[in-house]
Amino acid sequence: MTEAHPFFDMHAHGFVRVATATPCTRTADVAYNTAGVLAEARKAHEAGVDLVVFPELTLSSYAIDDLLLQHALIERVEQSLAEVVAATAELTPVLVLGAPLRRADKLYNCAVVIAHGQILGVVPKSFLPNYREFYEKRHFAHGRGCTDLWIGVAGEEVPFGTDLVFAAANLPGFRFGVEICEDFWAPVPPGMQAAMAGALILCNLSASPVTIGRADDRHLHCRSSASRAIAAYVYSASGHGESTTDLSWDGQGVVYEMSALLAQSERFDRSGELTIVDIDTERLAAERMRNQTFADAAEWAGRPEDTYRRIVFEHAYAAGDIGLVRPVARFPFVPDRPERLDEDCYEAFNIQVDALMRRMQSTGSKSLIIGISGGLDSTHALIVAAKACDRLGLPRTTIRGYTMPGFGTSEGTRSNAHRLMRALEITAGEIDIRPAAQKMLEDIGHPFASGEPVHDVTFENVQAGLRTDYLFRLAGQHGGFVVGTGDLSELALGWCTYGVGDHMSHYGINAGVPKTLIQYLIRWVIATGQFTDACGEVLGDVLATEISPELVPPGADGAMQSTESLIGPYELNDFFLHHIIRFGQRPSKVAFLAWHAWKDAGAGMWPAGFPEARKNAYDLITIAHWLDRFCARFFGFSQFKRSALPNGPKVSSAGALSPRGDWRAPSDAVATVWRDELRAGLPQDVSDKVFGPNTP
Repeated sequence: MTEAHPFFDMHAHGFVRVATATPCTRTADVAYNTAGVLAEARKAHEAGVDLVVFPELTLSSYAIDDLLLQHALIERVEQSLAEVVAATAELTPVLVLGAPLRRADKLYNCAVVIAHGQILGVVPKSFLPNYREFYEKRHFAHGRGCTDLWIGVAGEEVPFGTDLVFAAANLPGFRFGVEICEDFWAPVPPGMQAAMAGALILCNLSASPVTIGRADDRHLHCRSSASRAIAAYVYSASGHGESTTDLSWDGQGVVYEMSALLAQSERFDRSGELTIVDIDTERLAAERMRNQTFADAAEWAGRPEDTYRRIVFEHAYAAGDIGLVRPVARFPFVPDRPERLDEDCYEAFNIQVDALMRRMQSTGSKSLIIGISGGLDSTHALIVAAKACDRLGLPRTTIRGYTMPGFGTSEGTRSNAHRLMRALEITAGEIDIRPAAQKMLEDIGHPFASGEPVHDVTFENVQAGLRTDYLFRLAGQHGGFVVGTGDLSELALGWCTYGVGDHMSHYGINAGVPKTLIQYLIRWVIATGQFTDACGEVLGDVLATEISPELVPPGADGAMQSTESLIGPYELNDFFLHHIIRFGQRPSKVAFLAWHAWKDAGAGMWPAGFPEARKNAYDLITIAHWLDRFCARFFGFSQFKRSALPNGPKVSSAGALSPRGDWRAPSDAVATVWRDELRAGLPQDVSDKVFGPNTP
């Protein structure tokens, strides 16, 4: 496997490497500040950074009051800009740095954009704070209305105004706009206009002084701006070196991508600091494309894309395998951070409980009918049902649980099913489906009925169908409805028996919950003591059981049928599912992200409490193999099952597969486009091993 292949270049997948910079500075010492800027620029170059955002008034310092009106200082800043321009000719990063600049006998608080020995443009600050400790109107003119203008800087005439979007000709997603500090505190930040004009990255040069709680306020505004604009937001605030005559500075650097915090600096750091992370511009562009509200807002705002000047440049980026500096969650449906994990599990569980309560109230049902296998999905559906009964003040005997052993049922899962039903004190029953299954197999002339060890799909579906048939008849008999147990992962893969089978129920309570999240929800139920200790003990045993449909008798070695050996690890399938249905990403890009997430079990974060023994790693060949199988199943032959789904609540913001909700697709589509794209995007040696050599 050659890592020179474009597959390993993050730029080929739409990523742009950005950094916030807190350089070493000294109050009003332009030469010293210039050296600090260049030091961070060189570090960024070595790290393969594409865009570096510096603090407000980087070269002059911010907190220097009337020194800003001294000609000596202003002229030294202009001289320093020329020095920076010359020094960056051989550097790859685009620099966005702050400087006070003169134009038409006015002084502006500016952001200067420099790329590869050239000033691309200058953006003036729109909103000047003049309250409490701020007196910017004493020194600066505002930039509002400055459009279609030019400014002389460092011997060049360059675009000047608030109507600039900068775009790399050779990296389609590298499009950014600039606003300065107070701008994003305004009711309508100018960065929003830049976003609607096409900028996918918004830069904010700030000199925000720190007070108690100010850092949280900045996070709020950055996150809000990134979320509203469907953009990345790169924020860099002044740090140590500014004047502390009356204020203090923390050097906060923050990078958000929509609502997700990707990176933040170490505050109050005395040394020069870069905070580096990779932005997924393809993801942002795709999200805007599917979000019609964004398009409507741009139309309502007068189509800024038609009036803004697009400053196009050729970006000299670091090509090849420069890694991926970005948190990529192994379990995108499960938060990595403990504080979020608890909150998300609470919400997911209660979404399901509340939805089931509403369905019980609306139907006036006298009972809930659930097939209990002793596996993950039926276990989770049962504890949701138990909690719904508790909240409605109904006895848990309202739930009628039935375990229905078949030809492949193990004693372990059967025992767990009975133990769980006893622990939850529901109405429990057992129906042995083997006699009925044997009779049906005889009636249709199946070889198994005459003693042949034929365990084909028909053999399996006869059992799955009978179980569902029994449940529906029991629902009619007891005036209730069947609670479905199938989960989102199974629906994505078509891993269910269509129609009269586990595909069907009266209400699919787990239909919006992927397998990896179900596992964590059960762990959360145990950890938070939602039920008795006896119940928690059984739940722990269920979690420790290998996932199996148990439709085929154990082999000669006693091994049980393994779901994941047939359809792939659920942790990979859920990863694929999230990135494909939520962001519509190309399979080769999904493979790239999965490889970075899963290639090293010792790297990155794992969800809190994740069992050490289950911390797996996967190589690219394994990832590509199962991704190809996922694409074949998801796009090629599973949609007809999803098109006929019963009702069930959406749980994750990543999406659901209901034909009435997030995902709508034809049942007769083919998977060729996605499988071909994966094949073409992989390194040749990997493609040969996954698809075979000389595969067209």
